[in-house]
Amino acid sequence: MTNPAPLTPDAIRAFQAENPKMRSRDQANHLGISEAELVAAHVGRGVTAIAAHPDQVIGAAQRLGDVMALTRNESCVHEKVGRYDNYHTGPHAAMVLAEEIDLRMFPSHWRHAFMVETETDSGPKRSLQVFDAAGDAVHKIFLRAGSSLTAWEALRLSLALPEQSPTLSVDPRKPPEAAKSNAEKIDVLREEWRRMTDTHQFLRLTSKLRMNRLGAYRIAGAPFVRALATEAVNTLLTQLAQTGTEVMIFVGNRGCIQIHSGPIVTLKPMGPWQNVMDPRFNLHLRLDHVAEVWAVDKPTQRGAAISVEAFDAQGSLIFQIFGLGKEGRDNRDAFGQIVETLPGLQEADAEALT
Repeated sequence: MTNPAPLTPDAIRAFQAENPKMRSRDQANHLGISEAELVAAHVGRGVTAIAAHPDQVIGAAQRLGDVMALTRNESCVHEKVGRYDNYHTGPHAAMVLAEEIDLRMFPSHWRHAFMVETETDSGPKRSLQVFDAAGDAVHKIFLRAGSSLTAWEALRLSLALPEQSPTLSVDPRKPPEAAKSNAEKIDVLREEWRRMTDTHQFLRLTSKLRMNRLGAYRIAGAPFVRALATEAVNTLLTQLAQTGTEVMIFVGNRGCIQIHSGPIVTLKPMGPWQNVMDPRFNLHLRLDHVAEVWAVDKPTQRGAAISVEAFDAQGSLIFQIFGLGKEGRDNRDAFGQIVETLPGLQEADAEALT
C-alpha cells in the first residue's frame, strides 16, 4: 500500500475555511497532521515563522506587556494572565519567575515557532506559538487589549526567519513513558526518599534507580504516598475554592511547565471538563482522563512538601498541586489537612496498580 500524499497548504486552509468553529487542535487531529503544520500552512498569510528558542520567544514576550500565557497537555489547559519578566536562560532549562507568569522551559523541545495573526468576529487575534519536534504545542502567548501592538510589529520584523515556508517537516511523535518501577530497589528508594531535602532531588533519585515518577509512587507505600480515588481531584478543587486555600498548580508537557500560585475561586463544570474561571487564571481539566491520583509526601528543609498528582491512562502526568509556602502566605498545613480528608482508593484497586 502506498502512503497517501501529504496535504498541501491549500488543502489545509480550505478545510479550515469549511470548519471555522472547530478548534485548531481538533482540525489538526481530523486532518491527521500536527498543529504546527496547520499553523505553518498560513505562513505569508498572517503567520510568520520565527526563531523558536526561549531566549528569542521570551525575550519578545517581555516587550508585549500584559498577555495571556497558555501551556497544556492532552488532559489539562493552564491559562495565566500577566507580564513576562525575570527571565533566566540555560542550556537545559530556562525560567520565567514573574509575579503571575511562572514557567520552567526546556529549550531542546522548542523546535518550531510562529507569530500568528488571525481575523475573528471581535477583531484581530495575535499570538506567539511554540511547538516541539513532533509539531505538538509547547507554549502559547496571546496578546490582550492592553498589549503593545508597537512591540508586536517590531518583533515580527526582528524575529522572522530568513526562510518563510507554508510547509513543515515534523518528527514522529514519541509515545508517553509508561510507569517504570524497580522492585529490587524499593528499600533504597524508601531510604533515600527519607533523606531528601528538596523536591527537585526526587527525579534524580528515580532516574538513578531506573524508575520514573509514577513507577516510584506505585511501589513506595506509606508514609510516602497514598493512592486516592479519581473523584478526589474534583473534591480537592471544590474544597480549595470553598476555603480559599492558596496553592501552586503545575501543568506541563515535555517542553514547558506553567505554575499558578494563589487561590482558585470560581469553578464551572461543563460536561467532562472541570473549569477554574477566575479573572487572571483559567484551568480546563478533563476529569474523565484522570486514571490515577496520588497524595505524595516529600521531605524538604522547610518541612513536608505535600502534593496531589494526577496521571492519565498512559501514565502521563496531568497536573501537580502543592500548598503555597511563600513567606507570609504559608498554606501548606491547611492544604495538608484537606489532602488528609480526600477519599482513598480501595485497597484491592490500589494493589492492582503495583
